Amino acid sequence: MQMRKLGRTDIEVSKYCLGSMTWGTQTASADAHAQIDRALAAGINFVDTAELYPVNPISAETQGRTEGIIGDWFARSGGRARVVLASKHAGEGVMHVRDGAHITPETISAALDGSLERLKTDYIDLYQFHWPNRGSYMFRKHWSYDPTSQNRAETIQNIEDCLGALQREVDRGRIRAFGMSNESAWGLTQWANAAERGHGPRVATVQNEYSLLCRMADTDVAEVCHNEDIGMMAFSPLATGLLTGKYQGGAVPDGSRLSYGGDLGGRKTPYVFAAVDAYLDIASRHGLDPVHMALAWVRERPFMASVIFGATEMTQLERILEGTDLVLDDEVMADIDTAHRAHPMPF
Repeated sequence: MQMRKLGRTDIEVSKYCLGSMTWGTQTASADAHAQIDRALAAGINFVDTAELYPVNPISAETQGRTEGIIGDWFARSGGRARVVLASKHAGEGVMHVRDGAHITPETISAALDGSLERLKTDYIDLYQFHWPNRGSYMFRKHWSYDPTSQNRAETIQNIEDCLGALQREVDRGRIRAFGMSNESAWGLTQWANAAERGHGPRVATVQNEYSLLCRMADTDVAEVCHNEDIGMMAFSPLATGLLTGKYQGGAVPDGSRLSYGGDLGGRKTPYVFAAVDAYLDIASRHGLDPVHMALAWVRERPFMASVIFGATEMTQLERILEGTDLVLDDEVMADIDTAHRAHPMPF
């Protein structure tokens, strides 16, 4: 398994990361524990979670259950030292989590208290903010995104204050590194600059959506990641299962995310299935599993630290593990570029 360091830290992680957001709703605790065991056996040492999880649906009744499942695995296995653990602090807008409060120095300590208790550990390797206080253009908000209501001075002050609180947690040994999620190029630059001014730990990672179907990061975030040594952690690298091909032709498999209703978070559009067909055709012509191709392409992007995948069932995990050593040749890469030009922004 290929390894990579997170930003400028000494934390070394596998290029594939086991996501956990369905553990506790779609995936039972015993199955989640089996996934951790199997991933570790395959050389994956990185697990990502969040205090908000599980999803499908997000609810007050289940909030925190995923961290609890991971904590139970730590307690049962004694394997905490084998895992690089990432979790996230939820922010504004989720009313059943601290009444929807913004991320502040005060909420950081309280949120971390809860996560550590549920996770049955005394430290988190990578502590992330789930989204910036000022809002984000992620999750299809880019179509109407308007930053003109933001107050720059307030944003910078909050960044500096939060970094100070994070530094206190680093000094206490409760976190090792800090990362952002659903963040923009401008935002990442402000976090990096504030750290250089001495306000706290340097942002090591950014967890944003990235896949063959969602390449917004190519034009701005990638440049920041390269120049500021910030590793991207891609979520939804299979575009919520669209790139597997399982939804083509109107199919809705039992137990799939689409079977729970909705439009896959805005990803199910009139344009997306033609784009998926293009990538399925490339995989077929080159004798590749489309899942392996999609993940290998994301993994080898030059700004990528790790690719976060989720598996609701062990069969899905096994399929992914079969392709972790795949390297795409120049002909496949050229075909992918051609398909991207034909289908540049399908959702």
